[in-house]
Amino acid sequence: MRIFFTRRAERNYDAIKNYIREEFGETTVKEFIQKTDYFFNLLQHYPMMGQIEKDDIRGFQFSPQTRILYRIRGEKIVILALFDVRQHPKKKF
Repeated sequence: MRIFFTRRAERNYDAIKNYIREEFGETTVKEFIQKTDYFFNLLQHYPMMGQIEKDDIRGFQFSPQTRILYRIRGEKIVILALFDVRQHPKKKF
């Protein structure tokens, strides 16, 4: 399976990296990137590991603050968003 990002997910990912870089430094952002790379590799092999959130949208609690929302479409895994769980839940979808 291949992983694709929506524009929203790309913006979320970039915003998280920028925040971590500004607040915690380059070393921590590199650790975050390694952790996300590992997660996406794992997701390619076990796409059903996330919980069903709504209809065919699945979610995975990536960190205490971040939930990754995705959808499986044939041989594609589409990352919909990296959602900050401290936001109002209605913003999730």
